[in-house]
Amino acid sequence: MKTYNIEVAGVKRKLPVIKINSDLSIASFVILGDTEIVCAAAREIAKMLPEVDFLVTAEAKGIPLAFEISRLLKMKKYIVARKSIKPYMDSPIVDQVVSITTQKKQILVLDERDALEIKGKRVAIIDDVISTGESLSAIERLVKDAGGSIVAKAAILAEGDAAKRSDIIFLGELPLFKAN
Repeated sequence: MKTYNIEVAGVKRKLPVIKINSDLSIASFVILGDTEIVCAAAREIAKMLPEVDFLVTAEAKGIPLAFEISRLLKMKKYIVARKSIKPYMDSPIVDQVVSITTQKKQILVLDERDALEIKGKRVAIIDDVISTGESLSAIERLVKDAGGSIVAKAAILAEGDAAKRSDIIFLGELPLFKAN
């Protein structure tokens, strides 16, 4: 199996290169369960963020990172945009997204209670990897629809052309690979 070596916040990983369609492969960076890389990356990202009132992330891979950053910043809460409407949600805000990893339409949902909390507040959007920016854009729309003010967009890694963006905070770059 082809692999790609990366070092983020002093932590080294060997990532498997996975074919996601007939033309494209990616280095699979999964933070779920990786306490070491989540904690190291969160420390660095927390230092780079401007003053924020809330962190917002998408379910599911951004959750451990948002948790750890919020803990380091001594925040009482972070907000998760869910991938489905839950029975407990009243008047949810919904947006659609097609990300590079899912490659199919999915929704992101912000519960009305969370939306009310971020109204008029400074929000940082947190993710593990920003690639096409589609998921990031969907979360931006949710936050704006809720009346929040986006003051930062941060991820551990920027993949492909996302690394050229000047509007995001990130710790390292991931290349995209042509599928063989």
